[in-house]
Amino acid sequence: MKPFTLLAVSSSLMLWGCQFRTLDEDLSGTALSETATEDFCTDYHWEYEGDHAPDTWSICYGTCGGDAQSPVDIWNPLTDNSLQTIHPDYEEVPTDIINNGHTVECEYEPGSILMLNGLPYELLQFHFHAGSEHTVRGKQYPLEVHLVHRNVATGKLAVIGVFFQRGRSNPILQTIMDHMPLQEGDHYASAAHIDADNLLPDNRTYYTYSGSLTTPPCSEIVTWIVMDKPIFASQAQLDAFDNVLHDNFRPVQPINGRTIRKRVD
Repeated sequence: MKPFTLLAVSSSLMLWGCQFRTLDEDLSGTALSETATEDFCTDYHWEYEGDHAPDTWSICYGTCGGDAQSPVDIWNPLTDNSLQTIHPDYEEVPTDIINNGHTVECEYEPGSILMLNGLPYELLQFHFHAGSEHTVRGKQYPLEVHLVHRNVATGKLAVIGVFFQRGRSNPILQTIMDHMPLQEGDHYASAAHIDADNLLPDNRTYYTYSGSLTTPPCSEIVTWIVMDKPIFASQAQLDAFDNVLHDNFRPVQPINGRTIRKRVD
């Protein structure tokens, strides 16, 4: 075969290979067609691993690819002691404990209020992530609790995040563990009397920024308040939550120019 013929065949094969890779990339999700997206999102059930892991959430929930997503890595915050102190008025109440397949959630009775920027936010529920969703200068904690509050007038949320680190046994975690729903759909009504104030550290130094829900639909309606100081849990308690929650954390998201502020207690 003549040299120019070999060159032509080789060039054709290279061109076909490039076209094949481009098509493969399209099918993998970088440029999904409308039909392929509809097919993928039919009966879509978001998860933390596998085919419906966090890197696919934005395909079916567009806001999950937004510019103000959570969680984030907390790095180089701006100290601002004009920020208010955090002292919610929580009541001790009987609490429903639910395993919804994504987390263990404790539903709170009405009447516990966080005042934030002059507006009342009522505590709706708190739930857990193992390991932590937020990180601090790249450090991930073994467990994080989110206390979710809502302002009725605006529909906006204020979520307090608290880290746990290994140490002495934690009484409130033990109370929850004693009524832990182990399987999805398990629900224990009025299972335990809990005062959510016991989930907050004594030192109220915190970080705050504007962000989102950390699960679909990832709505960007959250003022985040992440406590700087962790509280303790025993290794046995951390293991018990990890065995039920199975690494239910979303990876940190780009900060995209947002400012993280810090109030020092």
